[in-house]
Amino acid sequence: MAAEIAAPSIAPSTLLKEQSVAKNLFFGEIVEENLFPYPRMRERDRELLTAMVDAIDDFLKDSHADLKQWDRDAHQPEAFIQSLREMGLFGLIIPEAMGGLELSNAAYARVLSATSGHDSSVSLTIGAHSSIGMKGLLLFGSAAQKASYLPRLASGELIAAFCLTEAGAGSDAASVRTRATRNDDGSWTLNGEKIWITNGGIAGLYTVFARTDTDAGKMTAFVVEAAWPGVSHGPHEDKMGIRASSTTTVAFSDVRVPPENVLGDVGKGFKVAMAILNNGRTGLGGGAVGGMKALIKLATQQALDRKQFDRPIAEFGLVREKIAQLTVDCFAAESAVWMVAHYIDSGCSDYSVEAAISKVFASEAIQRGAYEALQIAAGNGYMREFPYEQITRDARILSIFEGTNEILRLYIALSGLKDVGTTLAGLKSAIGDIFNNPIKGFGVLGGYAGRRAREATGIGTDKILRNLHPRLRKAAGIYEKYAVELSIVADQLLRKYGKRIADLQYQQKRVADISIDLFVGLCVLSRADTLLNEKHPEADAAVSIAEIFSRQARRRLSRNVRAVSHNEDPAFDQLAATILARGKYLWDVI
Repeated sequence: MAAEIAAPSIAPSTLLKEQSVAKNLFFGEIVEENLFPYPRMRERDRELLTAMVDAIDDFLKDSHADLKQWDRDAHQPEAFIQSLREMGLFGLIIPEAMGGLELSNAAYARVLSATSGHDSSVSLTIGAHSSIGMKGLLLFGSAAQKASYLPRLASGELIAAFCLTEAGAGSDAASVRTRATRNDDGSWTLNGEKIWITNGGIAGLYTVFARTDTDAGKMTAFVVEAAWPGVSHGPHEDKMGIRASSTTTVAFSDVRVPPENVLGDVGKGFKVAMAILNNGRTGLGGGAVGGMKALIKLATQQALDRKQFDRPIAEFGLVREKIAQLTVDCFAAESAVWMVAHYIDSGCSDYSVEAAISKVFASEAIQRGAYEALQIAAGNGYMREFPYEQITRDARILSIFEGTNEILRLYIALSGLKDVGTTLAGLKSAIGDIFNNPIKGFGVLGGYAGRRAREATGIGTDKILRNLHPRLRKAAGIYEKYAVELSIVADQLLRKYGKRIADLQYQQKRVADISIDLFVGLCVLSRADTLLNEKHPEADAAVSIAEIFSRQARRRLSRNVRAVSHNEDPAFDQLAATILARGKYLWDVI
């Protein structure tokens, strides 16, 4: 088991904590110090995890029949949740001084990887509690708040939930209608309703976001106890997947919140919410990786056991292709997720784009993997008797919650373009927030002009990665080339569209997908390089994965770069407008 727990937590000594790898890619630059060598799990966490992961596997393996039944019943029994408490799974990231295990983000993600290999609803109960439910207390809580709540959260006496989403405020978090009004004594009166709240029916503590419309800002975060008068929750939602986990509405009717239960600063709730979501995405990514590992095991066994034409189907090329691709995607997702965990654990100040990239890639990779594993199982995969259909249902939520992948792609693109825009003369004062203050004006600064000259001539852009194993040199060249291409594309889009770029989502998606392939590919490259240098027994296979991923990425990168200038965007818009105006498909064969 220990050999499998090769995930990062300790940053290389040369880590540039103020630099974002992903954002620098928009300038054609690869921050080598923040990528190489691939970091390793700190020793304390490795020792804890070796025993913990084995215990989790043993416990959940014996509960598979129950887990399947609870999915059908859409319910986790209290006795099972009590078992999770007794295993310490609600105190994973809480400091030891407060009764928790104080795992790093990397180690925490590895635990959720272990639980997700058995059942996603288990991971969601644990993860919604730690990743987002009480993460705000860790990041922004006062000493008094932490002393009051963290020990009870660590023991599981209190289970936490994150209350942001509303009927009219999903991805647009700033449009929440739940309102908190300040009273004369400094307390607040909270009114409103949140929807689709994970752990909503079992939580004893909610992190709630409400409009406050103060001079300091329009939204504030509060710590609210479920037992307070006026707090209630609705019935368990009947969901497509993750059915056993608790999902409900949570309502607040004239709830009095004492002033000491404001989380962070008054008016800064949006900042609190975004920090929680960015910091918590390693848990979701770790869960996706765990699910993919389980799929690889299932698909491999199915391919070896099932025979067609007197041969195991594992001998057929199209089956082998599916297993190999699932392995490449799992390795790539794992490499990116744990690189982001290492940025968080190392105290990096800017990792939000990398976190978004890891979430998008991992959530889509497991959905592709679930589809292909079910396909290998064929008719069996479609039957509820086997695990494939549940994994397929469970995985579908991952590209929706904690920021839909569409919104995250826009965030990735606009964050990178924003930084490029600030290097253009006349933009610094106008571009403070690209979402609210669209880009205005053009021109070139001296340093920017020098970079553009290097891109135009090719001089000075070769071998950006200088300390890499020779076997990976060819793969590295792809990322070096397309980092420069991304920089050129960013410049072209800003010059051509100006402030309109904030509305051109087709182009933003292409830019995001280029940066996703670059960042994930560089993480894969780093991991393969480190395994080679350490003479890992499976280093050759890791190099093969890095080569496969780089070739596949090159085709996607080339297609996206070309599509910036040659695309069907106007035709898509026109066709969509036609269908939307009529509200239906317009053709029939009769």
